[in-house]
Amino acid sequence: MTTISPDRIAQIEARRDELQALMATGDLPSDRFVAVSKEYAELEPVAAAAGLVRRLRAEAKSLEAMTREADDELRSMAEEELRENKVALEAANRQLALALLPRDAADERSAMLEVRAGTGGDEAALFAGDLFRMYQRYAEAQGWKVELISSSTSDAGGFKEAVASVEGKGVFAKLKFESGVHRVQRVPATEAGGRIHTSAATVAVLPEAEEVDVKIDDKDLRIDIYRSSGPGGQSVNTTDSAVRIVHIPTGLTVIQQDEKSQHKNKAKAMRVLRTRLYEQERDRLHNDRAGARKSMVGSGDRSERIRTYNFPQGRVTDHRINLTLHRLPEILAGDMGDLVGALISEDEAERLATLDG
Repeated sequence: MTTISPDRIAQIEARRDELQALMATGDLPSDRFVAVSKEYAELEPVAAAAGLVRRLRAEAKSLEAMTREADDELRSMAEEELRENKVALEAANRQLALALLPRDAADERSAMLEVRAGTGGDEAALFAGDLFRMYQRYAEAQGWKVELISSSTSDAGGFKEAVASVEGKGVFAKLKFESGVHRVQRVPATEAGGRIHTSAATVAVLPEAEEVDVKIDDKDLRIDIYRSSGPGGQSVNTTDSAVRIVHIPTGLTVIQQDEKSQHKNKAKAMRVLRTRLYEQERDRLHNDRAGARKSMVGSGDRSERIRTYNFPQGRVTDHRINLTLHRLPEILAGDMGDLVGALISEDEAERLATLDG
Protein backbone atom coordinates (compact mmCIF):
# COMPACT_ATOMS: atom_id res chain seq x y z
CA MET A 1 0.00 0.00 0.00
CA THR A 2 1.26 3.44 -0.98
CA THR A 3 2.02 5.56 2.10
CA ILE A 4 1.60 9.31 1.68
CA SER A 5 4.32 11.35 3.38
CA PRO A 6 3.52 13.84 6.20
CA ASP A 7 4.88 16.66 4.01
CA ARG A 8 2.46 15.78 1.21
CA ILE A 9 -0.43 15.69 3.67
CA ALA A 10 0.58 19.11 5.02
CA GLN A 11 0.69 20.50 1.45
CA ILE A 12 -2.79 19.20 0.70
CA GLU A 13 -4.32 20.66 3.86
CA ALA A 14 -2.47 23.97 3.40
CA ARG A 15 -3.76 24.34 -0.15
CA ARG A 16 -7.31 23.55 1.01
CA ASP A 17 -7.05 26.27 3.70
CA GLU A 18 -5.60 28.72 1.16
CA LEU A 19 -8.49 28.17 -1.24
CA GLN A 20 -11.01 28.50 1.59
CA ALA A 21 -9.47 31.84 2.61
CA LEU A 22 -9.53 33.09 -0.99
CA MET A 23 -13.24 32.32 -1.33
CA ALA A 24 -13.96 34.02 2.00
CA THR A 25 -12.47 37.37 0.84
CA GLY A 26 -15.50 38.08 -1.33
CA ASP A 27 -13.50 40.22 -3.76
CA LEU A 28 -12.44 37.66 -6.38
CA PRO A 29 -13.46 38.30 -10.01
CA SER A 30 -16.29 35.97 -10.99
CA ASP A 31 -14.21 33.80 -13.35
CA ARG A 32 -11.46 33.49 -10.71
CA PHE A 33 -14.03 32.62 -8.03
CA VAL A 34 -15.46 29.86 -10.25
CA ALA A 35 -11.97 28.39 -10.81
CA VAL A 36 -11.08 28.56 -7.09
CA SER A 37 -14.44 27.04 -6.10
CA LYS A 38 -13.95 24.18 -8.57
CA GLU A 39 -10.46 23.43 -7.26
CA TYR A 40 -11.71 23.59 -3.66
CA ALA A 41 -14.61 21.20 -4.40
CA GLU A 42 -12.17 18.70 -5.91
CA LEU A 43 -9.54 19.09 -3.18
CA GLU A 44 -11.78 19.15 -0.09
CA PRO A 45 -12.52 15.37 0.03
CA VAL A 46 -8.81 14.67 -0.55
CA ALA A 47 -7.90 17.04 2.29
CA ALA A 48 -10.48 15.38 4.55
CA ALA A 49 -8.92 11.97 3.83
CA ALA A 50 -5.45 13.43 4.45
CA GLY A 51 -6.58 14.94 7.76
CA LEU A 52 -7.92 11.59 8.93
CA VAL A 53 -4.59 9.88 8.14
CA ARG A 54 -2.69 12.61 10.01
CA ARG A 55 -4.91 12.28 13.11
CA LEU A 56 -4.72 8.47 13.15
CA ARG A 57 -0.93 8.59 12.83
CA ALA A 58 -0.70 11.01 15.75
CA GLU A 59 -3.01 8.79 17.79
CA ALA A 60 -0.86 5.74 16.97
CA LYS A 61 2.26 7.52 18.28
CA SER A 62 0.53 8.34 21.57
CA LEU A 63 -0.75 4.80 21.96
CA GLU A 64 2.69 3.34 21.21
CA ALA A 65 4.17 5.55 23.95
CA MET A 66 1.52 4.31 26.39
CA THR A 67 2.34 0.67 25.62
CA ARG A 68 5.95 1.37 26.67
CA GLU A 69 5.37 3.62 29.69
CA ALA A 70 1.97 2.90 31.27
CA ASP A 71 1.08 0.37 33.97
CA ASP A 72 -0.22 -3.07 33.05
CA GLU A 73 -3.93 -2.13 32.91
CA LEU A 74 -3.40 0.99 30.80
CA ARG A 75 -0.89 -0.83 28.62
CA SER A 76 -3.44 -3.55 27.86
CA MET A 77 -6.05 -0.92 26.90
CA ALA A 78 -3.52 0.94 24.75
CA GLU A 79 -2.54 -2.26 22.94
CA GLU A 80 -6.20 -2.98 22.14
CA GLU A 81 -6.74 0.58 20.87
CA LEU A 82 -3.53 0.35 18.85
CA ARG A 83 -4.81 -2.75 17.06
CA GLU A 84 -8.03 -0.89 16.20
CA ASN A 85 -6.01 2.13 15.13
CA LYS A 86 -3.90 -0.01 12.77
CA VAL A 87 -7.01 -1.29 10.98
CA ALA A 88 -8.47 2.22 10.69
CA LEU A 89 -5.16 3.66 9.52
CA GLU A 90 -4.78 1.04 6.77
CA ALA A 91 -8.27 1.89 5.51
CA ALA A 92 -7.58 5.63 5.72
CA ASN A 93 -4.25 5.29 3.89
CA ARG A 94 -5.98 3.38 1.10
CA GLN A 95 -8.75 5.97 0.87
CA LEU A 96 -6.20 8.79 0.63
CA ALA A 97 -4.14 6.94 -2.00
CA LEU A 98 -7.32 6.38 -4.04
CA ALA A 99 -8.26 10.06 -3.72
CA LEU A 100 -4.82 11.03 -5.07
CA LEU A 101 -4.97 8.71 -8.08
CA PRO A 102 -5.24 10.51 -11.43
CA ARG A 103 -8.92 10.66 -12.30
CA ASP A 104 -10.43 9.98 -15.69
CA ALA A 105 -11.66 13.43 -16.69
CA ALA A 106 -14.68 11.80 -18.34
CA ASP A 107 -15.87 9.91 -15.25
CA GLU A 108 -18.51 12.48 -14.26
CA ARG A 109 -19.91 12.74 -17.78
CA SER A 110 -23.06 11.35 -19.30
CA ALA A 111 -22.48 8.53 -21.78
CA MET A 112 -23.55 7.20 -25.15
CA LEU A 113 -24.58 3.54 -24.87
CA GLU A 114 -24.43 1.37 -28.00
CA VAL A 115 -25.68 -2.23 -28.03
CA ARG A 116 -25.40 -4.33 -31.21
CA ALA A 117 -26.39 -7.93 -31.92
CA GLY A 118 -23.42 -10.11 -32.80
CA THR A 119 -23.25 -13.71 -33.94
CA GLY A 120 -26.42 -15.72 -33.44
CA GLY A 121 -29.12 -14.22 -35.68
CA ASP A 122 -32.50 -13.55 -34.07
CA GLU A 123 -31.33 -14.98 -30.75
CA ALA A 124 -28.45 -12.48 -30.67
CA ALA A 125 -30.89 -9.65 -31.37
CA LEU A 126 -33.17 -10.82 -28.56
CA PHE A 127 -30.16 -10.91 -26.22
CA ALA A 128 -29.14 -7.39 -27.33
CA GLY A 129 -32.65 -6.30 -26.36
CA ASP A 130 -32.25 -7.98 -22.94
CA LEU A 131 -28.96 -6.13 -22.38
CA PHE A 132 -30.38 -2.79 -23.45
CA ARG A 133 -33.32 -3.16 -21.04
CA MET A 134 -30.91 -4.22 -18.27
CA TYR A 135 -29.02 -0.94 -18.69
CA GLN A 136 -32.27 1.03 -18.89
CA ARG A 137 -33.45 -0.41 -15.57
CA TYR A 138 -30.07 0.12 -13.91
CA ALA A 139 -30.05 3.72 -15.14
CA GLU A 140 -33.56 4.34 -13.80
CA ALA A 141 -32.52 2.98 -10.39
CA GLN A 142 -29.58 5.44 -10.40
CA GLY A 143 -31.87 8.34 -11.22
CA TRP A 144 -30.38 8.78 -14.69
CA LYS A 145 -32.27 9.72 -17.83
CA VAL A 146 -32.17 7.41 -20.87
CA GLU A 147 -32.97 8.82 -24.32
CA LEU A 148 -33.11 6.45 -27.28
CA ILE A 149 -31.11 8.02 -30.12
CA SER A 150 -31.59 5.33 -32.78
CA SER A 151 -32.57 1.70 -33.04
CA SER A 152 -33.04 -1.11 -35.52
CA THR A 153 -35.33 -3.95 -34.47
CA SER A 154 -35.29 -7.56 -35.62
CA ASP A 155 -38.27 -9.56 -36.85
CA ALA A 156 -38.27 -11.53 -33.58
CA GLY A 157 -38.56 -8.35 -31.51
CA GLY A 158 -35.02 -7.80 -30.34
CA PHE A 159 -32.52 -5.12 -31.32
CA LYS A 160 -30.09 -5.40 -34.20
CA GLU A 161 -28.74 -2.14 -32.86
CA ALA A 162 -29.72 0.41 -30.22
CA VAL A 163 -27.98 3.68 -29.38
CA ALA A 164 -29.03 5.75 -26.38
CA SER A 165 -27.84 8.72 -24.38
CA VAL A 166 -27.64 8.10 -20.63
CA GLU A 167 -27.62 11.40 -18.79
CA GLY A 168 -26.68 11.91 -15.15
CA LYS A 169 -23.81 12.47 -12.75
CA GLY A 170 -21.05 9.87 -12.89
CA VAL A 171 -22.67 7.77 -15.62
CA PHE A 172 -19.43 7.01 -17.47
CA ALA A 173 -17.57 6.08 -14.26
CA LYS A 174 -20.10 3.32 -13.55
CA LEU A 175 -20.77 2.07 -17.07
CA LYS A 176 -17.37 2.33 -18.76
CA PHE A 177 -16.37 -1.25 -17.92
CA GLU A 178 -19.39 -2.60 -19.84
CA SER A 179 -17.68 -2.14 -23.23
CA GLY A 180 -16.90 -5.44 -24.92
CA VAL A 181 -18.51 -8.68 -26.09
CA HIS A 182 -21.29 -10.12 -23.92
CA ARG A 183 -22.10 -13.78 -24.53
CA VAL A 184 -25.35 -15.61 -23.73
CA GLN A 185 -25.96 -19.34 -23.35
CA ARG A 186 -29.60 -20.41 -23.35
CA VAL A 187 -32.23 -22.53 -25.09
CA PRO A 188 -34.03 -20.35 -27.66
CA ALA A 189 -37.84 -20.40 -27.66
CA THR A 190 -37.70 -21.75 -31.23
CA GLU A 191 -35.43 -24.67 -30.28
CA ALA A 192 -37.59 -27.83 -30.21
CA GLY A 193 -34.75 -30.13 -29.12
CA GLY A 194 -33.86 -28.15 -26.01
CA ARG A 195 -30.30 -27.54 -27.13
CA ILE A 196 -28.36 -24.66 -25.61
CA HIS A 197 -27.30 -22.03 -28.13
CA THR A 198 -24.52 -19.49 -27.72
CA SER A 199 -24.85 -16.02 -29.19
CA ALA A 200 -23.35 -12.62 -28.49
CA ALA A 201 -23.90 -8.88 -28.45
CA THR A 202 -21.40 -6.04 -28.43
CA VAL A 203 -21.64 -3.12 -26.01
CA ALA A 204 -19.82 0.20 -26.30
CA VAL A 205 -20.00 2.95 -23.68
CA LEU A 206 -18.55 6.29 -24.75
CA PRO A 207 -18.32 9.49 -22.68
CA GLU A 208 -20.68 12.00 -24.25
CA ALA A 209 -18.91 14.97 -25.80
CA GLU A 210 -19.92 18.62 -25.59
CA GLU A 211 -19.53 21.02 -28.49
CA VAL A 212 -16.54 22.60 -26.75
CA ASP A 213 -14.74 19.23 -26.64
CA VAL A 214 -14.70 18.59 -30.38
CA LYS A 215 -14.52 21.25 -33.07
CA ILE A 216 -15.94 19.98 -36.35
CA ASP A 217 -15.47 22.03 -39.52
CA ASP A 218 -18.39 22.02 -41.92
CA LYS A 219 -15.95 21.45 -44.79
CA ASP A 220 -14.98 18.12 -43.18
CA LEU A 221 -18.54 16.80 -43.41
CA ARG A 222 -20.52 15.21 -46.22
CA ILE A 223 -24.22 15.26 -45.38
CA ASP A 224 -26.71 13.19 -47.40
CA ILE A 225 -30.47 13.53 -47.01
CA TYR A 226 -32.72 10.70 -48.18
CA ARG A 227 -36.04 8.98 -47.50
CA SER A 228 -36.24 6.84 -44.38
CA SER A 229 -37.06 3.15 -44.57
CA GLY A 230 -38.77 1.27 -41.77
CA PRO A 231 -38.65 -2.43 -40.81
CA GLY A 232 -40.94 -4.58 -42.94
CA GLY A 233 -42.43 -1.57 -44.66
CA GLN A 234 -43.67 -0.11 -41.37
CA SER A 235 -43.20 3.47 -40.16
CA VAL A 236 -41.79 4.63 -43.48
CA ASN A 237 -41.49 8.40 -43.66
CA THR A 238 -42.88 9.97 -46.81
CA THR A 239 -40.44 12.87 -46.66
CA ASP A 240 -36.69 13.05 -47.15
CA SER A 241 -35.78 13.20 -43.46
CA ALA A 242 -33.10 10.54 -42.97
CA VAL A 243 -29.59 11.92 -42.51
CA ARG A 244 -26.21 10.35 -43.24
CA ILE A 245 -23.15 12.29 -42.05
CA VAL A 246 -19.65 11.27 -43.12
CA HIS A 247 -16.67 12.83 -41.33
CA ILE A 248 -14.25 12.92 -44.25
CA PRO A 249 -10.90 13.06 -42.33
CA THR A 250 -11.68 9.93 -40.29
CA GLY A 251 -14.26 8.15 -42.44
CA LEU A 252 -16.66 7.92 -39.49
CA THR A 253 -20.25 7.60 -40.71
CA VAL A 254 -23.42 8.18 -38.70
CA ILE A 255 -26.92 7.47 -40.02
CA GLN A 256 -29.99 8.80 -38.22
CA GLN A 257 -33.56 8.24 -39.39
CA ASP A 258 -35.71 7.62 -36.32
CA GLU A 259 -37.18 11.13 -36.23
CA LYS A 260 -39.64 12.48 -38.80
CA SER A 261 -37.83 15.81 -38.73
CA GLN A 262 -34.68 16.18 -40.81
CA HIS A 263 -33.35 18.77 -38.35
CA LYS A 264 -33.84 16.46 -35.37
CA ASN A 265 -32.13 13.61 -37.20
CA LYS A 266 -29.20 15.85 -38.09
CA ALA A 267 -28.87 17.08 -34.48
CA LYS A 268 -28.87 13.52 -33.14
CA ALA A 269 -26.40 12.36 -35.78
CA MET A 270 -24.04 15.22 -34.93
CA ARG A 271 -24.31 14.31 -31.25
CA VAL A 272 -23.25 10.72 -31.97
CA LEU A 273 -20.48 11.83 -34.35
CA ARG A 274 -19.08 14.29 -31.83
CA THR A 275 -19.03 11.58 -29.13
CA ARG A 276 -17.25 9.07 -31.39
CA LEU A 277 -14.63 11.63 -32.42
CA TYR A 278 -14.08 12.53 -28.76
CA GLU A 279 -13.58 8.84 -27.93
CA GLN A 280 -11.09 8.45 -30.77
CA GLU A 281 -9.00 11.28 -29.31
CA ARG A 282 -9.27 9.77 -25.80
CA ASP A 283 -8.06 6.42 -27.17
CA ARG A 284 -5.11 8.08 -28.88
CA LEU A 285 -4.07 9.92 -25.71
CA HIS A 286 -4.53 6.79 -23.59
CA ASN A 287 -2.37 4.72 -25.94
CA ASP A 288 0.31 7.41 -25.98
CA ARG A 289 0.41 7.54 -22.18
CA ALA A 290 -0.11 3.91 -21.29
CA GLY A 291 2.02 2.20 -23.92
CA ALA A 292 1.54 -1.53 -23.68
CA ARG A 293 -0.08 -1.47 -20.23
CA LYS A 294 -3.50 -3.06 -20.10
CA SER A 295 -5.94 -2.73 -17.22
CA MET A 296 -6.96 -5.88 -15.37
CA VAL A 297 -10.62 -5.10 -16.03
CA GLY A 298 -10.04 -4.77 -19.75
CA SER A 299 -9.01 -2.30 -22.35
CA GLY A 300 -12.53 -1.32 -23.38
CA ASP A 301 -11.84 -3.06 -26.67
CA ARG A 302 -15.19 -3.95 -28.22
CA SER A 303 -13.79 -7.25 -29.54
CA GLU A 304 -12.87 -8.49 -26.05
CA ARG A 305 -15.21 -11.09 -24.53
CA ILE A 306 -15.93 -9.81 -21.07
CA ARG A 307 -18.99 -11.58 -19.67
CA THR A 308 -21.16 -14.69 -20.06
CA TYR A 309 -24.85 -14.95 -19.11
CA ASN A 310 -25.71 -18.63 -18.61
CA PHE A 311 -29.48 -19.13 -18.37
CA PRO A 312 -29.60 -22.89 -17.58
CA GLN A 313 -27.38 -22.31 -14.52
CA GLY A 314 -28.79 -18.87 -13.68
CA ARG A 315 -25.32 -17.35 -13.48
CA VAL A 316 -23.40 -14.37 -14.78
CA THR A 317 -19.60 -14.61 -15.04
CA ASP A 318 -17.32 -11.65 -15.61
CA HIS A 319 -14.17 -13.16 -17.10
CA ARG A 320 -11.91 -10.17 -16.43
CA ILE A 321 -12.14 -10.44 -12.65
CA ASN A 322 -13.20 -14.11 -12.34
CA LEU A 323 -16.45 -13.12 -10.65
CA THR A 324 -19.49 -15.40 -10.88
CA LEU A 325 -22.87 -14.38 -9.48
CA HIS A 326 -25.83 -16.78 -9.38
CA ARG A 327 -28.32 -13.94 -9.74
CA LEU A 328 -28.95 -13.76 -13.47
CA PRO A 329 -32.68 -12.77 -13.33
CA GLU A 330 -31.97 -9.98 -10.84
CA ILE A 331 -29.02 -8.67 -12.87
CA LEU A 332 -31.04 -8.60 -16.09
CA ALA A 333 -33.72 -6.75 -14.12
CA GLY A 334 -31.19 -3.96 -13.56
CA ASP A 335 -29.68 -5.00 -10.21
CA MET A 336 -26.10 -4.51 -11.41
CA GLY A 337 -24.64 -2.96 -8.25
CA ASP A 338 -22.50 -5.97 -7.28
CA LEU A 339 -21.02 -6.25 -10.78
CA VAL A 340 -20.34 -2.53 -11.17
CA GLY A 341 -18.87 -2.26 -7.66
CA ALA A 342 -16.55 -5.24 -8.16
CA LEU A 343 -15.24 -3.87 -11.46
CA ILE A 344 -14.58 -0.43 -9.97
CA SER A 345 -12.82 -1.99 -6.95
CA GLU A 346 -10.63 -4.16 -9.19
CA ASP A 347 -9.68 -1.16 -11.30
CA GLU A 348 -8.77 0.83 -8.18
CA ALA A 349 -6.69 -2.04 -6.80
CA GLU A 350 -4.85 -2.42 -10.11
CA ARG A 351 -4.07 1.31 -10.29
CA LEU A 352 -2.89 1.37 -6.67
CA ALA A 353 -0.62 -1.61 -7.40
CA THR A 354 0.84 0.34 -10.31
CA LEU A 355 1.59 3.23 -7.96
CA ASP A 356 3.23 0.87 -5.48
CA GLY A 357 5.35 -0.54 -8.27
